[in-house]
Amino acid sequence: MVRISDARMSGTAYGTAVLHIAPEAAAGGAFAIVQNGDMIELDVAERRLHLDAEETEIDKRRVAWKPPEPPSTRGYCKLYFDHVTQADRGADLDFLIGASGVSVTRESH
Repeated sequence: MVRISDARMSGTAYGTAVLHIAPEAAAGGAFAIVQNGDMIELDVAERRLHLDAEETEIDKRRVAWKPPEPPSTRGYCKLYFDHVTQADRGADLDFLIGASGVSVTRESH
């Protein structure tokens, strides 16, 4: 079984897993246009994912996609929605990047 997710998760037990696809679907990433029943090709050696759909269908889905509403208009949920970066950027608060004087490298998270 292959698991492919844009979720921020832990505890994957075994099997092939591709986690932290970025940007997330909620941010308009590639998973935003994937639908139930779509075939996705995974080539681990080439580090490649491919949605098996016609370009015209993919284009239609992109045009139809609408960003989700924020889960809240205030508080931590709103702060998270507006300011936490994507997983490939460290899932950090965007307004803290570069503010500590210490570089956070890709391999450190």
